[in-house]
Amino acid sequence: MSKIAKFVGLDVHKDTISIAVCEGGALAEPADLGQIAHDVPRLFKRLLCLGEPGDLHVAYEAGPTGFALARALRERGIDCVVVAPSKTPVLPGDRVKTDKRDAIKLARYLRMGQLVAIDLPGSEQEALRDLVRARQDAVRARHRARQQLKGFLLRHGKSFEGKSSWTHRHHDWIRGQRFESEAQRAVLEDYWNEVVHAGERVAHLTSLVESCAQAPAFTKLYHALQALRGISTVIAATLVAELGSFLRFATPAKLMSYVGVTPSEHSSGQRTRRGSITKAGNSSVRHVLIEASWCQRLRPAMSDRMKKRNEGLPLEIQEIAWKAQKRLHQRFVRMTARGKSTQCTVVAIARELAGFVWAIGRQVA
Repeated sequence: MSKIAKFVGLDVHKDTISIAVCEGGALAEPADLGQIAHDVPRLFKRLLCLGEPGDLHVAYEAGPTGFALARALRERGIDCVVVAPSKTPVLPGDRVKTDKRDAIKLARYLRMGQLVAIDLPGSEQEALRDLVRARQDAVRARHRARQQLKGFLLRHGKSFEGKSSWTHRHHDWIRGQRFESEAQRAVLEDYWNEVVHAGERVAHLTSLVESCAQAPAFTKLYHALQALRGISTVIAATLVAELGSFLRFATPAKLMSYVGVTPSEHSSGQRTRRGSITKAGNSSVRHVLIEASWCQRLRPAMSDRMKKRNEGLPLEIQEIAWKAQKRLHQRFVRMTARGKSTQCTVVAIARELAGFVWAIGRQVA
């Protein structure tokens, strides 16, 4: 007699886990199993009451609790997937949302095969990802500190006349500002110290990212991606940490969709309507690809820095990188000549750049 699989939906929070189960091969509605404390041994014990570990299929939505629960269940022989919340079907008439209903919904859709699972990163990849995201937080904090300092000076009629901010000349100008009030001098000193501290934090995390990205698990892909113009050490590390294995993207379009740089569309019948990019998926990758795309406005060339980054790479990867330079620059020139805005052009180039990133990633994989 064949065993009947059990599909379990979990609504996971920091302190609680709501459980629902749905039997495979039957049309019965999912059953609510109540709520327990967020405790892995207790959850495992409850799941074993439903059947053998090999007969259980568990799913929960990605959230602030991360992947620790999924890894713990997999170590105990239970098939557990983490699903993308944005891809979970939502009924248009559903106006009530509770933990119980969410668990039941996950169990039902897991049995129907309508949930999109997230590729769980390995421990090394997740560690690099945490480091990259910590640097992103530090960059945002530095930007905020700089804006606060500039805002304070501007309120008192002090505006820098140079072309670029945060250069050595700009720093000398800030340090040369004088206030009569002791309180305002203290404010200037406090803002300046925060800017300096934020800059040191970014520099420290940048060096850590560059060092950790050269671990044996990443070094081949990390150096190969730097063959592309605009993709320096930090951007390459971001792509490695956030994307992982490129084998899970069967086509370049899959990667473009995952990054959220494909046009949105609302077409029906004979009408075709396309809009701005979807901005779905991984925002970190999308941002660094757009940042790298600004370099494509420059004429194709192999500078000394680019030659050094291409040293030792396979000929196939070097050819892909050179083809990318020529094609993306031509695209930039043609789109701007047609009157497209620079921002729109750069986003379109970022979409094609994702295709070249995919091609190199598949070569390395």
